[in-house]
Order: sequence, then C-alpha cells, then structure tokens
Amino acid sequence: MNEIELRPAQSEDAAAIAEIYNCAIRSTTATFDTEEKSVDDRLRWLAEHGDRYPVIVAVVDGRVVGWGSLSPYGERPAWRFTVENAVYVSPDFQGRGAGRAILRRLTELAKGLRYHAVIAQVVEGNEASLRLHESLGFETVGVLKQVGYKFDRWLDVILMERLSEQ
Repeated sequence: MNEIELRPAQSEDAAAIAEIYNCAIRSTTATFDTEEKSVDDRLRWLAEHGDRYPVIVAVVDGRVVGWGSLSPYGERPAWRFTVENAVYVSPDFQGRGAGRAILRRLTELAKGLRYHAVIAQVVEGNEASLRLHESLGFETVGVLKQVGYKFDRWLDVILMERLSEQ
C-alpha cells in the first residue's frame, strides 16, 4: 500500500466520511447509529467539531480511506478534559495500518489540546478495535452490559481509557 497521509478533514471530505460511516452503520456493530448519514449531516457534524474537537482523514493515492475524530465525552463542565475517540476505515483498507495511524494521531492531538483522558467505547466482538486501542496504551476500565440493541441482539460496550501521561 502506498503511504498514508493524515490531514485535517475538510468539507470536501464529507461525502467520503459519510460513505465510510454508512458502511459501518449498515454492516457492523461498531456504531450504534442505525440510520445512514447524508453528506449534509456530515457537513454539519464537521462544522460542530471545530479546532477543539478535531476530525482527521487518512488519504491514500488521493482517496479518503478512513477518518477519526475527538468528541466531547460528556456535556457537563467537569468532563472538559475528557474526549471520546472514533476511528472508521473503509472495508477495503482495513488491516493496512490506516486505523493505527489515525488513532496514533488522535492521541497526539488530544495531548496537544491538553485533554487528560481519551475514552474509547468498543463494542463486544470488535477484536480488531480492542487490539488497536490496547496497542496504543488504552486500558479496559469497565463493561457496560447490554446497552445497545442492533441486528436483533443485545450488545455490551467495553470502556477503554488512555490517560495523557501515557
């Protein structure tokens, strides 16, 4: 595979971000969203993120093959030093290092933005995501039992955390 370029997401990336995310919505439990997102939805979402909550894309040969984001973890003020990460990679590029590159950059951005904790919510059975997060210093800190229902089954969510000292 050619080199992975990471850069801040731009409005022109909204269609590719939507396509990658919609594939996950349709075919995986990696997201608890059940309704696909339009390009306009993703444009609004990008605008809401801004500098404090970056969205990045992974580009190979001019094509967006993955994206990642930092989002607020909670709405109340005491959560202000904690963010949640999201990483999604196009199915035809999974297992080629794009997810690792995205998550590594997100942890660097979180540290630079002075966040103390990055939270990952990984759905049970997503072994690739669990391994990826563990390999970059995330630790399992809990399990939320049967909190999601998708594809006619209850799903647990594994909470993982990486503190800024790591």
